[in-house]
Amino acid sequence: MLRQVWFEADVMRLSPYSSTRFAPLLEQHHDAFTAALSECRVGAAQFQADDLLLTQGQAVDRLYIVPTGKLAFHITAINGRRFQLGEVQCEHHIIGEMEFFTNTPCQWSVMAMEPLQAEVLCVQRLQQQLTANPILSLFFASALAFDYQESLAISTHRLLHPIAYNIAFDLWQRRHSKMTLDAFNRVEQEAERFGTSSRVYRRAVKSLIEQGLVEKRGHSIEVVDWPKLERFIALTVE
Repeated sequence: MLRQVWFEADVMRLSPYSSTRFAPLLEQHHDAFTAALSECRVGAAQFQADDLLLTQGQAVDRLYIVPTGKLAFHITAINGRRFQLGEVQCEHHIIGEMEFFTNTPCQWSVMAMEPLQAEVLCVQRLQQQLTANPILSLFFASALAFDYQESLAISTHRLLHPIAYNIAFDLWQRRHSKMTLDAFNRVEQEAERFGTSSRVYRRAVKSLIEQGLVEKRGHSIEVVDWPKLERFIALTVE
């Protein structure tokens, strides 16, 4: 049996993760946490598809809560290469929380993939709320620690394994876990999600097709032989 690695969105959501150490305590204080965030609300912002909520390198002077809607996260190197995290289906997720605590420029560009509305939070008010109610910082600490481990799992998988393996494993993960990171329907973005070029990505997909593991159906890749795909994944990491 293959080992599951849970790839979630490395974006903080308002509801605490049930597996974390302080989850029972956080559930008890959840109403106080949401009330504190409401005190920090200074308005709402409308975004259309392809609008940027945050841009890599900018100073973060506000946070966003996105009740619903799809976002995509990407980071671009000086040489122009881009890494895509994937699409995130938001359920009251907080955007900009990392930069709020580190007081550093925005690490990722955050793009709306469809029209959506976000609540705007004032960083000064949020700092005052957390200073006055230190227990509320546990919500951020637990979520940031959880998200850090998920981000590290994604990056190490991308770094340590071949592209074809990562594509196959990603397909397997989508069948066996409740992933919140969705794939893109464009080759260029999918290649960036696996940290490679379109040419290398297409070659990796072609190798999986030639082995009888997957087939292209429109813009998506579909597995045609799950047992064979699992054997391929297991043999690749041995």
